[in-house]
Amino acid sequence: MTTHTEAEIASQPECWRRAVADVPAGALPVPGERVAVVGCGTSWFIAMAYATLRERAGQGETDAFAASEAPAGRRYDRILALSRSGTTTEVLEFLSRTGSPTTAITADPDTPIMTAAGQVIVLDYADERSVVQTRFATTQLAMLRASLGEDLGPAIADAEHVLAAPLDPALVEAEQFSFLGAGWSVGLAQEAALKMREASRSWTEAYPAMEYRHGPISIAGPGRVTWMLGKAPEGLREQVEATGGTFYESGLDPMAELVRAQRVAVARAAARGLDPDEPLHLTRSVILSS
Repeated sequence: MTTHTEAEIASQPECWRRAVADVPAGALPVPGERVAVVGCGTSWFIAMAYATLRERAGQGETDAFAASEAPAGRRYDRILALSRSGTTTEVLEFLSRTGSPTTAITADPDTPIMTAAGQVIVLDYADERSVVQTRFATTQLAMLRASLGEDLGPAIADAEHVLAAPLDPALVEAEQFSFLGAGWSVGLAQEAALKMREASRSWTEAYPAMEYRHGPISIAGPGRVTWMLGKAPEGLREQVEATGGTFYESGLDPMAELVRAQRVAVARAAARGLDPDEPLHLTRSVILSS
């Protein structure tokens, strides 16, 4: 039986196409604005990726914060808040106390974020029944990348390739994962690790690739995978393989490689008798009592 998570993972290329074809005018940050992007969990990691991409594109200073840690008194030209559920306490609280213009991206138009933010972009077609977030996260990032002028055609083709390819059994059976990124893919490495923890309770860590050699490489060894999203620094593969560990690097778009990590997380969940639609100790949204 196919889980909701599996179906949502498989739908990503089509969701990305729709997002790229329908980038909203007037709501997203424009070149030159000083921007802060806030979110919680997965949304924070997507914020990290977008912030790096926006600065790399020369469109303006862009910070990314976990909503609970965002400095309310710092002035920005625009706050971009990411929240699939539209109900996350920390995001709503931050929107209520910031004095900057605000835009939110959500999946649900019947939630408090619709009035908490000045402008709202609703990607209801990418909403999910699963607690574990997959397609909404990548669809909003596809839209944000397109808004920066990127051609998402190659990323979509890579994702279709990933979805059609069989999974490497060594990835499903591995004891431990360390996900690595560089630049904008650091956020995606964090997100890949989160999917492994949420869906399959796997032992996973995530680091900037150049930082991995400053201590974390000590965990590498037989049965353990160091998984690079994007291009690895020179010599890193050889150093990991010298430990007996597996170094995995595909050369595909990092967002498509995240799709592969999502698939592995679900396969590992199935192997452990876990339900990725209803992961242990998690809910769709974190709503804190006062």
